[in-house]
Amino acid sequence: MADADPQMETELAEQADAQARHQPERKGGKRRRLVIMLAVPLALLIGGGIYWQSQIGKASTDNAYVQQDKVSVSSQVGGEIVEVFVKDGDEVASGDLLFKIDPEPFKLQIAQADAAIATAQANVTALANSKDLSGVDISAAREDIAFALATLERQQSLWDRGFTTKADYEAAQHAVEQAREQMRQAQAKQTAARAKLATGAAVPGINPQVAAAKAQRATAELNLRRTEVRAPMAGRIAQADRLQLGQQVVPGLPVVTLVESGSSYVEANFKETDLAHMNVGQRARIQFDAYPELELEGHVASIGAGTGSEFSVLPAQNATGNWVKVTQRVPVRIAIDEKSPRPLIAGISAEVTVYTSEKK
Repeated sequence: MADADPQMETELAEQADAQARHQPERKGGKRRRLVIMLAVPLALLIGGGIYWQSQIGKASTDNAYVQQDKVSVSSQVGGEIVEVFVKDGDEVASGDLLFKIDPEPFKLQIAQADAAIATAQANVTALANSKDLSGVDISAAREDIAFALATLERQQSLWDRGFTTKADYEAAQHAVEQAREQMRQAQAKQTAARAKLATGAAVPGINPQVAAAKAQRATAELNLRRTEVRAPMAGRIAQADRLQLGQQVVPGLPVVTLVESGSSYVEANFKETDLAHMNVGQRARIQFDAYPELELEGHVASIGAGTGSEFSVLPAQNATGNWVKVTQRVPVRIAIDEKSPRPLIAGISAEVTVYTSEKK
């Protein structure tokens, strides 16, 4: 057998040395991979446990929004807007003038009411001085009755002695009846005149016609005052786009919205499964999407009397056979206990955490 090639033997020896050197490195890499594969699930398990522990005694939701008390301001009388004193974003105090409606039609109503009062007063004076009320017709009727009776007595005496005709005798009787009827008519006219001047229990001492005219004037004055529309409370002006000069205002139709100052609260919609340990008065933490660095303290002010779907325009009908159970949301009002350094705008999103493990 021929001798082995020295160069080949050298190469084989070098390969054997290299394999010997890399064998421990491969074993170490496998161990590292094994450690990593075990560490990741373990870390997730530990993190999940910590998160679960941190959520015990709390109920959180990001389905929450800042709410503020709002009043839709409308006019109680109709007409054209002639003056505007505010615009969007203005802060106003209670009683501040917002806008003014043309007062001229209502001033004319007051003038008409004044004329009606004068007419009623003139009618009362005329009735008080009328002959129906004075009794002149009654006195004349009494004299006519007395004369007719005297004439009838003479005719009766002549008729008994046969010195008068039946026609004259009956004419004397008819004259007495006519005089008495005139007396009754005069008395009825006097009663009617007194009734027109009488006052009722509702407005004692004032003639009803005069009272009605005065009430008409009071209504016109009230409508004139209502042409100046004022703020019912302190707040900030919003939705003032319809508040324009020349705009025709319809009574009762909102013209501008007033957001009450300092009335901010949060309406948080919690899952029904979060309400088991939630009570009024429990502490709450509020965070806002608009201000990530802002965190305010609050408390549970009230828990809604029904779910959101229950008070919707079209409540869910679950009587059908294809009903699927869905976790409902219940509105919970969160009062804000701190004054916010940033403006709380109605409608902005918030995240609320209620500490249900704390006693109220």
